[in-house]
Amino acid sequence: MSGRTRARACPERTCVGCRQRAAKTELLRIVAVEDECVPDPRGTLPGRGAYVHPVQVCLDQAVRRRALPRALRALGPLDVKALRRYVEQ
Repeated sequence: MSGRTRARACPERTCVGCRQRAAKTELLRIVAVEDECVPDPRGTLPGRGAYVHPVQVCLDQAVRRRALPRALRALGPLDVKALRRYVEQ
């Protein structure tokens, strides 16, 4: 036997709020659409994405550190109202 296991590797991503690595399935993908941050729970929207834990604490840290525009390579501030509504639900 080769010693390999049949378990598949789970992709990891880094939360832009708390900067901790987690499984991709545990994080929420965020995409910039024009001047707004939009949640992408299915991961199918086009464009560059950033990942954050779907909790208010991580979202607040990302906004306070201005990590979202930097991670999404946006020119200027982004509106996070839709993202806050999604996380609160």
